[in-house]
Amino acid sequence: MSDPPAGLTLAPLSFFEGDAVSIARALIGATLIVRGVGGVIVETEAYRGDDAASHSFNGETTRNRAMFGPPGHAYVYRSYGIHWCLNVVCASGQAVLFRAIEPAFGLETMRARRAREKTRELCAGPGRLGQALGIDHADDGQPFDGSGLEIRTPPTSSVPVLAGPRIGITKNVDIPWRFGLSGSSYLSRRFA
Repeated sequence: MSDPPAGLTLAPLSFFEGDAVSIARALIGATLIVRGVGGVIVETEAYRGDDAASHSFNGETTRNRAMFGPPGHAYVYRSYGIHWCLNVVCASGQAVLFRAIEPAFGLETMRARRAREKTRELCAGPGRLGQALGIDHADDGQPFDGSGLEIRTPPTSSVPVLAGPRIGITKNVDIPWRFGLSGSSYLSRRFA
């Protein structure tokens, strides 16, 4: 495992207090690290409480309780009963789903967890990303404070960002709240 490059600073929890759409865009190019394993965030999706596709749309439940908790904490849920998916909570009822990263730290650990050799496939999609980073239900509600979960931002946030419709949902499918790093070969799916 290698350390994050110099010049990256831990994003303060206050960074996540705003609107999920703005934060989802701002996270492209930042670095996501889970217990020493991670890489550059290349794809995110935003979900808000007024969005019928969001888990928070119908209010707080046992499953989505973390979405109504403090900003800068993890919201983890199981997709299709199989995959653990990682989000960061923003304003109440809002979260950003991590869809893909470019793996950079702990590649051997990720390969062992995913049983795949191709680096490009390790974290391309929220289920793959969750498995490669070792995400599980115990991470739900945990802070991105550097004690296990962290997001590090580069000195400059000027990266080319693409926007388009979200993937794998049936409601509000045309809202362009999916963001990706332009030119990245690590996206879960190309942008139109």
